[in-house]
Amino acid sequence: MAGIPFSEQALEQDFTRLTKFLLTAPHDYFLYRDFQSRNVMLRDGNPFFVDYQGGRKGALQYDVASLLYDAKADLPPALRQQLLDHYLDELAGLVPLDRSAFMHHYYSYVYVRVMQALGAYGFRGFYERKPHFLQSVPYALKNIRWLLHNVELPVSLPTLTEAFRSMLGSEKLLHLSSAAEPEQPAEKGTEASPLTVRVFSFSFHRGGVPKDESGNGGGFVFDGRSLPNPGRLEQFKNLTGKDTPVAEYLNQQGSVHQYFANVLALVDASVRDYRRRGFANLMVSFGCTGGQHRSVYLAEQLAKHLRAANGVQVVVRHCELEKRGL
Repeated sequence: MAGIPFSEQALEQDFTRLTKFLLTAPHDYFLYRDFQSRNVMLRDGNPFFVDYQGGRKGALQYDVASLLYDAKADLPPALRQQLLDHYLDELAGLVPLDRSAFMHHYYSYVYVRVMQALGAYGFRGFYERKPHFLQSVPYALKNIRWLLHNVELPVSLPTLTEAFRSMLGSEKLLHLSSAAEPEQPAEKGTEASPLTVRVFSFSFHRGGVPKDESGNGGGFVFDGRSLPNPGRLEQFKNLTGKDTPVAEYLNQQGSVHQYFANVLALVDASVRDYRRRGFANLMVSFGCTGGQHRSVYLAEQLAKHLRAANGVQVVVRHCELEKRGL
């Protein structure tokens, strides 16, 4: 998928060691096997679970690892730990639980789940040519990066670990955050030009849609008012979409991830085509009610996403925050 060289025999030996280690964990429990955010439905504030057709016996660690390291959920590490602690507290009331034994195997199952996700995203995206699957690859790589920096496995996997490090350095994979499908060759006589993407946040009720001063026209205006509003919650009223608590709150909302994935599909396609055709400017604006939380968060996320794209310059302005000196 990323053109990374490796020794097939050495990698097979790592997988054999990993498999033997995983099988030393107790595995006589019901295993959901597809425990991810999109299979958890809320009704009247209560969770319901769907899609059990792959259920079988297995280890307890796998399901909770699947949920907490669901790539598109992109949960912050502190929240992951909080949810894992809560899971273990509840689990201890249902079955005899040795926490240290559970954690001895836990991160190995996390790695398995992340690898499974990467394999699925790569196959469906690169080979089946379904670009929206590639949008999850950067999130899975982010999980790999965190694991490599924060977790030491109790089993030696030198070849696999080196493959992960090579993946993190792969330009092809790093640029997936700015390209959901292979870039088309430039038109005859035209080279890919530097493109400036101007990203704005604004309030629909205070000033309205920003004007395009580049003269290019076009671009996108996205309405974020359909998303959960942090401004209605007391703890967020004096914060903005640039503040970590607001970002973490929005990161936990499935509707936000779906919305942003649709935004990326549109913007990434235009960025690729604009560069190929030699356009110099593209404008993307996000609006919400007050221009303080949702629109600011979305603008910041898009800017972060685009800055990873080679040849793209990003300018961000938060119109309402500028007016209020925030």
